[in-house]
Order: sequence, then C-alpha cells, then structure tokens
Amino acid sequence: MAIDRALVDAATELTRHRFPGQDWAGAAALRLDDGTVLTSTAPQAPNGAVQLCHETGALCEAFKLGRRVVASVCVTAADGDRGFWVLAPCGVCQERLFAHGPDVEVGVPLPEDPRRWRTLRLRDVQPHWFARVFPDDVWPYEDGEGEVPGHGEVAEG
Repeated sequence: MAIDRALVDAATELTRHRFPGQDWAGAAALRLDDGTVLTSTAPQAPNGAVQLCHETGALCEAFKLGRRVVASVCVTAADGDRGFWVLAPCGVCQERLFAHGPDVEVGVPLPEDPRRWRTLRLRDVQPHWFARVFPDDVWPYEDGEGEVPGHGEVAEG
C-alpha cells in the first residue's frame, strides 16, 4: 500500500503532540502487513553518535509484534511556518527496512516542495543495494519459505 495521507498524518500528529511549537522536531509512521500503523520519534542525545532515527522505535515494535513493515514515512516540522516536510529514509533506516523486503514502500519528498511526497519501493530508492544481485527467489532475508526470520508468530504467554 502506498504512502497515503493517513500515514503522513499519523507521523505529523505525533510530532505536534510530542513537540508542540518546536521547529525541526519529527516522527515516523510505519504501516504493518495487517494494516496496523505504528508511530515513533527519537530522543536527543548529547553524543550525536548514539542518537536514533525516528523510525527506530516503530521498527522495534513491529519486530516485537512479529509483523512485516509494508510502508514507512518520516516527517519533520520545518522552521517557521513552512509546514511539515517528508524525509526520505536515511541509509541506516533503508537497511533496517530492507529486512522487510525490497518492496517496502517509503515516502520521499518532491524536489520542488518537500511538503508533498511520492511513494517509492526501497529497491527503487537504492538501485545499487548490495543484495540486488540475489534473484527474487533467493532473497537473503527470508528463511526459504517467504518469511523474514524473527517476524513469524509471536508466542502467547
């Protein structure tokens, strides 16, 4: 499912709620294979080397739930009255999302207006990704039965 207004709004609303009136604050929203939408944001850290991306919390939650991510979008509140901008996933988040397959859809900003976006599959965002050499039936992150390891049934109890 493509990145839609509902997914962008989920990230925008978290940003507004968590960081009222702040410039350059942001959040992410991810859609799972069952339609669930997860949101997360990232804390600031004194040492920039240990900071997390906005997507990280939702990615960890998806893993905890044993679900596959099918779409992801990240937004930031631009300074002043410039609205919310869609941000393409950074290289680290692209790698994290690739664990869910090359067809995960991500929001990328339009060059002429970052408040608008289009949807691309990861395989199109990163056309020279190292795992592109594997045929589709030998995807390196699946267990041979089409399942991403660690994303199966969640044990009850």
